[in-house]
Amino acid sequence: MFKFITDKSIWVNILAAVTLAILLIFLVLQLLGWITKHGVYLTVPGVIGKDYQQSIHLLESKGFDVIIQDSIFTDTLTRGTIIKQLPDSNATVKINRTVFLTVNRYIPPMVTMPLLEGRSFSFAMELLKRNHLQLGDTIFKPDFMKGTILEQKFRGLRISPGSKVQWGSKISLIIAGGLMDQESMVPDLVGLTYAEAKQQLELLGVNIAGVVANGIIVDTAAAYIYKQNPEPMDEEKRPLFIRSGQLMDLYISSVKMLPVDSL
Repeated sequence: MFKFITDKSIWVNILAAVTLAILLIFLVLQLLGWITKHGVYLTVPGVIGKDYQQSIHLLESKGFDVIIQDSIFTDTLTRGTIIKQLPDSNATVKINRTVFLTVNRYIPPMVTMPLLEGRSFSFAMELLKRNHLQLGDTIFKPDFMKGTILEQKFRGLRISPGSKVQWGSKISLIIAGGLMDQESMVPDLVGLTYAEAKQQLELLGVNIAGVVANGIIVDTAAAYIYKQNPEPMDEEKRPLFIRSGQLMDLYISSVKMLPVDSL
């Protein structure tokens, strides 16, 4: 065997060695390409908004590995659906790529009950919104601190600040209604700015329960009232009355919209 090699010229041996090395490298590259599935690509299907179990089954059937990366809660979306995926839908990736999913939780998380007692009604409403809680029943109690929250309750019992309640729970409020049990005619606020309407309601001791915006409002104080609840008159054009401490809803717009006379 060695004689066969030594009988050849050195250049022939070098050429044979180079050829053998190139052949081995080619075979190794071909083997690696087959193992890693080089050149095989897949398109990631879009699963945002779909049920997470169906999404996992779909992705795995397409050749992807799936990992639930995180779970958060958004009350405006269907529970158990996909909120986010990575890579994004319609992305082109290699086969066996892992897709990371973020799921909207089935069970709402627990949130901390804020301190509402001693606060004004408007500030209490803001605190409820910040802490992902809703307004339940409102009960007015004669008290000189008109418009102030006297007590906060959950399921009929007083709830202490710092207690844990489920996201979206309804909190009932006991509100000071003032010492004068006097009725006033419901003011006609349509056409006024929000700041002007708020000033009138404060003079009457009436609280603003909610403000509904029509379109994008840049400056709430300068927005115009185009609707109110309760209205100044009933269907038979008889004046309606409101008591100090009661609530009123206002509907605002960036442009003045006066009601059209039906006649």
